[in-house]
Amino acid sequence: MARPLIALDADGVLLDFHLGYAGAWARAFGSPPVERDPLAYWPIDRWQVERLDDERRAHFRRHFDEQFWSSVPAIEGALDACHRLHDAGYDLVCVSALDAEHEAARLRNLRDHGFPIERVIATGNAPGERSPKADAIAALSPEAFVDDYLPYLRGVPGHVHTALVLRALNGSPNEGPELSLARSVHDDLPGFADFWLKR
Repeated sequence: MARPLIALDADGVLLDFHLGYAGAWARAFGSPPVERDPLAYWPIDRWQVERLDDERRAHFRRHFDEQFWSSVPAIEGALDACHRLHDAGYDLVCVSALDAEHEAARLRNLRDHGFPIERVIATGNAPGERSPKADAIAALSPEAFVDDYLPYLRGVPGHVHTALVLRALNGSPNEGPELSLARSVHDDLPGFADFWLKR
């Protein structure tokens, strides 16, 4: 008999993209950036980094490569939260808005950390009024979907419990009328796991 499914975002829920970004900056430019605002939602605001011209931006983006996507640090507490959900009878799948070419690297990254996740679905990040993750969530039909970016809850089927992680509030897009898209709100994935397992 199939186990119930929970879908999880990666960056900001399972993995610390901010620390990964700082590591990519160090590889690209020779030294890690200084932290400016630990509560900033976007990495360009968290780290004291210069605005790049087109040539240097292209150079930086080349460091978001196989090495990057397979080595992003885990968020504190996320691994334990996943094991608690898994041990309670849920299968976990990662739904991530990255390019399909990095799907295998992301799965390897999660597995290397010890996450009980056997599948990553890369949805891409096409702009629009509807979440690029909505079709994948509809196809999976999980009991819950956890993300840290409110616009990615747009278009998710109503029978799926949408949970929003409210991390790093400075400059966060997670505000306004669309907060009604979230059926529950949590500080982090451990907070969601506590809520979900105590229902």
